[in-house]
Amino acid sequence: MRSRGCQTAGPAGKVPRRPADGENAVQLGWSHLLELLHEGRLTTYPLGVLSVIVFAIAFERMWRYRGLDTATRDLTRKLVECLVRRDVAAARTLCEASKTPMSEVFGEGLRWRNIALEDLNQILHTARLEVVMELRRGLWFVGTIGSLAPYIGLFGTVVGIMRAFGAIAASGDAGFEVVSAGISEALIATAVGLLVAILALLLFNWLQTRVSNIAATFTRASERFVQALLYLEASGEPAEVPSGHATARR
Repeated sequence: MRSRGCQTAGPAGKVPRRPADGENAVQLGWSHLLELLHEGRLTTYPLGVLSVIVFAIAFERMWRYRGLDTATRDLTRKLVECLVRRDVAAARTLCEASKTPMSEVFGEGLRWRNIALEDLNQILHTARLEVVMELRRGLWFVGTIGSLAPYIGLFGTVVGIMRAFGAIAASGDAGFEVVSAGISEALIATAVGLLVAILALLLFNWLQTRVSNIAATFTRASERFVQALLYLEASGEPAEVPSGHATARR
């Protein structure tokens, strides 16, 4: 006879392990969450797609900004050293070889001679704005999704409440079993909308701050570049200046 409470051994003589109560609870929790997400698919699926796009843009921009501050400072230092040595040709070669965004701005500044300092600053300012605008590319979408996601979730909430009232009207009963599906859809839509909005706004604010810091580095680099050009002019003609180019004039 088998004693009560004994487990039957498996094929290999081992007693199969019963899943713990906590594991069953986790499995049921995830299954219930997926069911809720599917019930609110009218808004949860679009929000899921938008969140993937937001993260893709954010990570691409993070990779784009990586090391720009250090690279800009290094390029500026080397460029100033070339101009102090009055070696404009080496400075231009350095700008052409560099892949940092400010190399285009510095290259634009090296193309001019015999212009007023205010005009040179305006030229550099315009070129710098174009570079910074490229760095901000795609950020508007992240900010827009951060602003619109709660409203998309609210739309799902309204739809869920409407379904709950529709179920009450169809059955004539206001019991919890009748309205639970619609209420669940409304709550999951609100939760997903808020979650996407919070993450998108966090990423947007961080990226905006990062671009602002990089733009400040670009501004300081431009100021050092102009100071080096003024020193070059004050110390006399450069050792080698290709014809048709210009330097700053006070």
